Formats: sequence, structure tokens, C-alpha cells
Amino acid sequence: MHWLSQRLAVLPNFFLLAWGWQRRIVCVLCGAATAFALPPYGLMPVLAITFPCLVWLLDGAVETGPGKVRSRLRTGFAVGWLFGFGYFLSGLWWIGAAFLVEAERFAWLMPFAVLAMPVGLALFTGLGVALAALLWSDRFYRIVLLAACLSLSDWLRGHVLTGFPWNAFGYGVSGSLTLSQTASLVGIYGLTFLTLALAASPAVLADARPLRQRLGALGAAIAVLGLVAVYGSVRLASVETKDAALDIRIVQPSISQKDKWRPEFRDTIFQTYLDMTEAPLGGTARVGMPRLVVWPESAVPFLLTQEPGALYRVAGALGEKSELVTGAIRAEAGADGALYFNSVFLIGGDGTVRGIYDKVRLVPFGEYVPLRSVLDRLGISNLAGPMEGFEAGYQRRALSTAGGLGFLPLICYEVIFPADFAGKAGAPAFLLNVTNDAWFGRTPGPYQHFAQARMRAIETGLPLIRAANTGISAIVDGKGEVIDALSVFEKGVIDARLPQSIGTTIYGRFGDASFLLVAILLVLFAGIFEYNRHSRLN
Repeated sequence: MHWLSQRLAVLPNFFLLAWGWQRRIVCVLCGAATAFALPPYGLMPVLAITFPCLVWLLDGAVETGPGKVRSRLRTGFAVGWLFGFGYFLSGLWWIGAAFLVEAERFAWLMPFAVLAMPVGLALFTGLGVALAALLWSDRFYRIVLLAACLSLSDWLRGHVLTGFPWNAFGYGVSGSLTLSQTASLVGIYGLTFLTLALAASPAVLADARPLRQRLGALGAAIAVLGLVAVYGSVRLASVETKDAALDIRIVQPSISQKDKWRPEFRDTIFQTYLDMTEAPLGGTARVGMPRLVVWPESAVPFLLTQEPGALYRVAGALGEKSELVTGAIRAEAGADGALYFNSVFLIGGDGTVRGIYDKVRLVPFGEYVPLRSVLDRLGISNLAGPMEGFEAGYQRRALSTAGGLGFLPLICYEVIFPADFAGKAGAPAFLLNVTNDAWFGRTPGPYQHFAQARMRAIETGLPLIRAANTGISAIVDGKGEVIDALSVFEKGVIDARLPQSIGTTIYGRFGDASFLLVAILLVLFAGIFEYNRHSRLN
């Protein structure tokens, strides 16, 4: 047993003794490696390496004992910020691809954007680790404390200012549909807490405690992982998905972003959508059934309702029993000129517009420029390109098909925000996400976006209909199982039956309240325990 204890301490000693620039480099590298658990790589075992390393880095860096508050906060923040910077740089570098679409105008901004976003997002990781470091100890519960603090910082990241919850740590297990089922109970932030606690648990093997206690603590973590896996397996096997009385056709035209807004291609693009809408039925489509055709975000490169004859041509392509949901730019008169909205239109088979939803959460520097007046004075406000200048809608709201099936439209990255129905009556029958990820080419971006969209289906138990210009378009049931999909840059249509909702989930009923209550209580209990322990020592 003594021989085994010595062997277990070899690797942790490297992190415990790391100092100065060595520690900084190791922190960044550990964070960068963590991103390889995300799509499209899905290397989940890396989490069981990088998060124990983070624990050991804190063990070696944080000064325990009374009177060390500033030192703990400063050290914890530095370790957390460096880890977060590596994670977000490695996981979000692909955002720079958008600046190459119009390279002659925006390529010079790419390095600044690629670096600036990780710098800002890592502040939240630094805050979470700083809080954990403030209450740090050499006891086993520090693992749970770190998981609670980092999951709370991820929650804050998803809510502060306009929020940006992209690549919450819980998405590291999104490659496992079985483990992801826990999101139906606790949502993505609760899944983040469990992921971090379980992934970091091997760190206890290097603790200066009897081996039996260390193995017992790790065994408890393995038992929890087993329960999570059993729950996921049972949910996937036992929950039956039925078909609704509605068929779906998703159109994925795979139009290059460089060509989309060129005037000479506008008629060709519109005709492409019409031809694909009229194409013969395939898949599991049923002849004579009501059909919902779905086009992606801002599908047509003109104002749909102001183009003569456009809605008439749409009606001709749809037919009597079909409806169309399409992303489109909408304009209305304002006091100082036209106001533009990134919208979803619901169009009946006769060409009439039956409903409109305006995007509520706009993409910073993609659809609007934050702090515009300040940037104008600096002369650098023109950062958002051709999609800049949108107005935000007022609130998320459902639309309804002619058959009375309500659906929640989510435009582009709105789908990365948990769809919280807690305390609200009349949940929709399905989620509908339209997007255009052509900006990001064949990078990890479209795969990460799809994984997050699929998590919304698991959280709510609602099926997801997703139309993306260049992919990934898909129909996903309420368990997150993909019924049919088109890969990135594949041109085609999906014809399938709409799955029914599998019923309200626990997360759908309570939202993030249960996660927040548990995480905050864990931090408070850790604080009380440390205070009492130091009081006894004094």
C-alpha cells in the first residue's frame, strides 16, 4: 500500500511544486486541453486529467490558514483566469473565421477578437476559482466546493450583461447521450456541477490521508457516476416517443456566406429555396399530412414582405396543407428612419403571414455594437459588418401552426440559453431553431452550436427542429436522440415526422432554482466549516 501511495504522488508533485512562469504555462495548457472534451472531438476522458491538475495547482499555490484572504483571492483568481483563458482560446478560436468572410474589411480584427473574447470570459472562471480558493483546505470536500464555485461562475457568465453561456463546462459530456440525460433533472448548470465534481475526484488519490480513505472518496464519486449513467440509460430505454400529427421538411441550401448578400445572386438563392421546398417527398414523410417547411435564419437576401410577388411564389411552392417558417429580415418605420429586426415569419399555404417573432438576444458585434457611443468616439465602431444595426425584440414568445401546435422560435445563438419554462403555463409542443453558421466554415463552431441546441431538447423534453443554412440541420426528439440530420455543407432536405413532447421534465418545472439552491448552500457550508475550524485553531 505504501508503494502504491508513492506512485500516486509522482504526477501531482509536478503540479504542486510548479511556480512562477511554469505554473502559468501549465494552467493555460490544462485549460486548453479541457476544450478537447467539447464537440467535435468529444474526448471526455481528458476532463479526468485536467480538472485533477487544476485541484493540484490550487493545492500547491493557495496558502491555507487564517489571515490569508487577499493572498487566497489573488492566487485563486490568477490560476482560474489562466485556466479559463486557455479553455476559451482553445474552444472559441474558430470565431475568427467570421472575420475572413469579408477579409478585405475585417481580417485585421481577427487576432484581436480571437484573443479579446477569452480574456473577458476567463474573468468568470477566475472569479469562480477565487471563491473556491478563499475557502480552500486539504480535505476531500474541496473538490465539491470547486465544482460548485465554477458552475456558479458559469451561471453568472450566462446572465451578466446579455450573457454568453457558450461552452459551459457541462458540455464536456455532451458527446455521451446517456450522461447528458441528467440535464432533464438539473439543466446544463447542474450538469456542469456534476461533471466538474466527478472529473476532479481523482485528485483525492494524491492527498496526504490513509489510502483507504482516498479510495473510499473516489469510490463514492464512481458510485455517483454509476447512478448518473443508470438514470440516463433508463430514460433513453423507457421513455417512448410518439409521432405528432405534423410532418416536417427542413431545407438546408448550403449557400456560401460570401455569395449570400451579393445582389446578382438574390433571385437564384430564392429560387433554390422554392425548388427545394417543392422537391418530391422522402424520408418518413406522409402524403396528405399537414406539413411545416422550415428555412434557416435570414434565408432570403431581401425584405420578404416588401418584395413584389415573393409571398405569392412561396404560396405556390407550399401547397394547400403546408406552412412555412423562415428566418428573414423585417423592417418597420421608426422615428429616425427604418428599424430592422432579425425575425422568424410563419407563412400559411395561401401566402399570408400568420405570425412573426423578433430575435430578443442579439449577437454582440455581430448584430449590434455594445457601447456604440464610446466606440464612435474612438473611431472603431464599424465592427459588425453587413448584419449590424438590428433592433432587439421584446420577449421570447411562442407561435402556433394552423393545427394548433405551439412552438418556441429560437434564432441562431438564442438556443444556447436554457429555455426556462419554470412557473409558466402553456409550454410549447416543440422548439424551433433557425441559424446560419456559414460564417464559421468547417470549424468546431457548428458542432458546438448543435450540441448546445440538442441539450435544450433534453432539458425540456421537447423535440427540436433545427434548420441551418450550411448545417447542422436536424430533427431531435425530447431525449436528445437525432432522428435525422444533414452534416455541415451538405445540401439537401430532411423529411420526417414531428416527434411528440415526452412530458414536462423536472428541470422544465423548476428551472435553475434547484441547482442554485444546492450550489449556494454548498459554498455557504464550506465557509461555515472553514470559519469554525480556524476558530478552533485560534
